[in-house]
Amino acid sequence: MKIVVVDDEAVLVKGIRFNLQSDGYQVLTGSNGLEAVELARDPEVGLMILDVMMPEMDGLTACSRIREFSQVPIIMLTAKTEDMDKLMGFDYGADDYLTKPFNILELKARIRALLRRSQPRQQESSNRLTGGGITLDLDSRNAYKGGVLADLTAKEFDVIEFLMRNPNRVYSREALLDTIWAYEYRSDIRTVDVHIRRLREKLEENPAQPQHILTKWGVGYYFKG
Repeated sequence: MKIVVVDDEAVLVKGIRFNLQSDGYQVLTGSNGLEAVELARDPEVGLMILDVMMPEMDGLTACSRIREFSQVPIIMLTAKTEDMDKLMGFDYGADDYLTKPFNILELKARIRALLRRSQPRQQESSNRLTGGGITLDLDSRNAYKGGVLADLTAKEFDVIEFLMRNPNRVYSREALLDTIWAYEYRSDIRTVDVHIRRLREKLEENPAQPQHILTKWGVGYYFKG
């Protein structure tokens, strides 16, 4: 699956590309609306993420041009918050709208939702992550341990979802902090340790001797199914 990301903020594009590639997507990038229109002509593109304010051609105009030949799902990114701006985006053919700054996991959730709607034959199992007796329902954002609902906070769910999507891959506390909390605030690095501890208490049979939410000493944390 190819996803197109077009934004003139190079750092933002780099961050989105890294996170989507980690989920197995092939990511094509651009920096202006003209490039967005050309990238949309690739028949393997399954979804596009376009910034509203871009040089050469703005995102709304690009979206309108793309709609002349393609119904590919489009998510618009903008720093504006007025409802009228969002309505204008929908009028131009956008499918969803996300205001900067945003949590990368929220963007991923919106991508999955749009892809499910555009590909109704996709298997229901793709809406869940399972491993080590833990099941995450990505639609309801509920977590289950041995079939029993676990009461996770939103950030705890974000952390375990990220680790389960990348099993056996070790992430430093800095990497987890940057990925999960990047667009909200730069927190104390111990925040990650606290969330890992709470996840073990809620999802491990024996939190003192975890079998799935593991530590690689001196490196970071990882999930083993």
